[in-house]
Amino acid sequence: MKSQSIEVAIAILYRSGRFLMQLRNDIPGILYPGCWGFFGGHLEPGETPEVGMRRELLEEISYSPPQLAAFDCYNDAHVIRHIFHAPLTVELNQLVLQEGWDLGLLTPEDIKAGQAYSEVAGQVRPLGQPHQTILLDFLARKPYQ
Repeated sequence: MKSQSIEVAIAILYRSGRFLMQLRNDIPGILYPGCWGFFGGHLEPGETPEVGMRRELLEEISYSPPQLAAFDCYNDAHVIRHIFHAPLTVELNQLVLQEGWDLGLLTPEDIKAGQAYSEVAGQVRPLGQPHQTILLDFLARKPYQ
């Protein structure tokens, strides 16, 4: 029996030339433990990517972007990633981190370097590989300017 790809919706949220990222928990059994990644997650059965994206943002950081635009869709053998982007219209201290170890606004330099410092972790942590690739594509295309 052929395994079906899972579908996820993830958000590129930006503010003042920086990108909001989640430092994933550093626990075994999750993808990219201890790495910076996007907010978002699995789509529920029958859920559209945009509805799933809005639900995930509310669940993970209590944020509802005024608008959400599709950026691209990245497929591999196991995951279909629906990518959205939106401006972050609130200050970081207005977000309520419900999932993950830390959050932060990463610079384009952090993204290109593939790592960023976390105050909570007290150390530099890597970006998850697909997250870095997607952000580098986003920076190259500049759909947010």
